[in-house]
Amino acid sequence: MKSLREASGLAAPVLILGGMRLGMFTPTEAAVVAVIYGFAIGLFVHRTIGFRDLHAILLEAAEVSAVIMLIMGFAGVFSYSVITLGLADPMAVALRESLLGSTGTLLVLLAVFLAVGVFLDGMSIFLIFIPLLIPVMRAFAWDPVWFGILVTMSVAIGQFTPPMAVNLMVSSRLAGVSIEQTVPWVGWFVAAFALAMGLVLVWPGLALSLPKALGY
Repeated sequence: MKSLREASGLAAPVLILGGMRLGMFTPTEAAVVAVIYGFAIGLFVHRTIGFRDLHAILLEAAEVSAVIMLIMGFAGVFSYSVITLGLADPMAVALRESLLGSTGTLLVLLAVFLAVGVFLDGMSIFLIFIPLLIPVMRAFAWDPVWFGILVTMSVAIGQFTPPMAVNLMVSSRLAGVSIEQTVPWVGWFVAAFALAMGLVLVWPGLALSLPKALGY
């Protein structure tokens, strides 16, 4: 019974992914379901939180959400301005006519995403840069799915790379350890993920075989 209680949190992925696959809720609603499920497990099963902690939890969640929403709001304004002013097309032409070529341009962009991912969350990065890069992608005739996967992988690496490491900060907070303690272990994760990104870069079929098999 104790083992079952300790493993109760493992049902969260089944609940979230299963609910989306069955059409019971959208991905956004799945986040709400995950929060409610996690709160119920902490309150009634593990009993690590109580109703007295609810005010502090909601206050901290509001503060973090406010910061993220401000970043996303300004990113949305920037994205709208780029599209309205037509700044993306001249940049695409300049990159296409540069000496970097298709591969060189792609490597530079991935390095930029990796560096920016250290300081900003992924959603803000996509809102800011994707409107700029869609014309570049079309200029070099990159596959949209392949390019999107490479960008996502690069941003994901940045989210776990110090000094900021947004996702690493959250993971360390949940685990109750300092970021410094995780660095030796995160290094292996970053190296493995960078290797995976390199393989996708060299062999696009690794990323495109499944979408093509599903008709995308």
